[in-house]
Amino acid sequence: MGYFEVENELYEKWDEILENMRVNFDISDPAFNTFIKILKVHSISGKNLTILIDDAKVGSNKSFIEKRYSTFLQVTIEEMTNIKYDITYISKNEINTTPVETYTNNSLPNKDHPFISSKYTFDNFVVGDNNDYAHAASLKVAEEPGDIYNPLFIYGGAGLGKTHLMHAIGNYIIDRDNTQRVVYVTSESFVNEIVEAIRDKKGDGSNSMQEFRNKYRNVDVLLIDDIQFIIGKETMQQEFFHTFNHLYESQKQIVISSDKHPATMKTLEERLRSRFEMGLTVDIKPPTYETRMAILRRKVQEENLSIDDSILDFIASNVSSNIRELQGAITKVIAFSKLRHNDITMDLAKQALSYMIAPDKKKEITIDYIIETVADHFNISTNDLLSSKRSSNISHPRQICMYLCCELTNNTLDVIKKHLNRKDHSTIIHGRDNIKKLLEDPDANQKVVKDIDILIKKINPQ
Repeated sequence: MGYFEVENELYEKWDEILENMRVNFDISDPAFNTFIKILKVHSISGKNLTILIDDAKVGSNKSFIEKRYSTFLQVTIEEMTNIKYDITYISKNEINTTPVETYTNNSLPNKDHPFISSKYTFDNFVVGDNNDYAHAASLKVAEEPGDIYNPLFIYGGAGLGKTHLMHAIGNYIIDRDNTQRVVYVTSESFVNEIVEAIRDKKGDGSNSMQEFRNKYRNVDVLLIDDIQFIIGKETMQQEFFHTFNHLYESQKQIVISSDKHPATMKTLEERLRSRFEMGLTVDIKPPTYETRMAILRRKVQEENLSIDDSILDFIASNVSSNIRELQGAITKVIAFSKLRHNDITMDLAKQALSYMIAPDKKKEITIDYIIETVADHFNISTNDLLSSKRSSNISHPRQICMYLCCELTNNTLDVIKKHLNRKDHSTIIHGRDNIKKLLEDPDANQKVVKDIDILIKKINPQ
């Protein structure tokens, strides 16, 4: 792909990538130290990754390394970066005789929009209850940049799709009008560029800081990711404040992402907070079970494979924190199948994911765990679930929670009552019995039956 942000991530995580490869594929210490530890990133060109075998003696075994370990390395990199690279190897002896195309920060493959990844589009973004509002807002911004929802502030945990939406906005705008100046940058890179500009005292009298400002203030769309990294950095916040104002007053679109809502950023300058809240703020929650299954099915379809739903259910039920880990899990299962020339079975999936899902380890079923699982399934907060709110989208999940607490735990009604923040146990009985009545007529209440079935599988996977 050749994008600077992705390249940086690959260089920075290289040691971690090799270590994960060793653990995940059970590479012995002697083999790791001899053949793997000496591998270095030499260059990146699009989706082509050139690896240097940094040992003249071992370099003669290039074909062995490529045959034995290349697939392991490719899979591990894809798990950690979501990019499938074509890998080639170059030995230390070949460096001086083999011309390898490399890219610097200023000579990237896509010169017009170097940091926008074509991999992320609205078409391949899986929409679910956890992200539909953020998706709709992002699409609207892409259709009418600078005219509506400016700025757009997207927040949520790591690996939930914020970066995907930002690149999707950029790609959509560029596809409609390639003359649009669209820039994507992480706030960490933004900060680093400011630091370099301040340090750089050019002998020709040119002003590095002015060059930096021109770069970010003469754009049509600015997509800045992980804005939380500028919090607490006074100079950086000041520079971004002036950049924001310049773009906003020029009716240029600004899209910002963060792991927190602006209101909860304690050390964020108030003037920046007010600017962030001038437009539209949307959140992305962890994917629901249905969304996780949809993501897995899409990946299977992309790979032209057929995997039984029970296996996808196993993955979706056990990997629920974020999309990045979910995609890494299915990639690992597919790779195991290809490497071992075996069909994808439940046993193979469990073996492939043993590093992240302990075999036969059942999570203790507690009332608190049921509360969290029900809240996650219905995409509501635990605070709402335990509140006195009576709207159907809250009271119905609450009664299901009461039913499951009674059915799946050995706790007394009094204990359940306290955990669910109810005044007396008659409320628990009423909620439990309401759900029981609905389950007695499954044809008329298919949605309830399906919800209960999914929740039981999540809470007590067999």
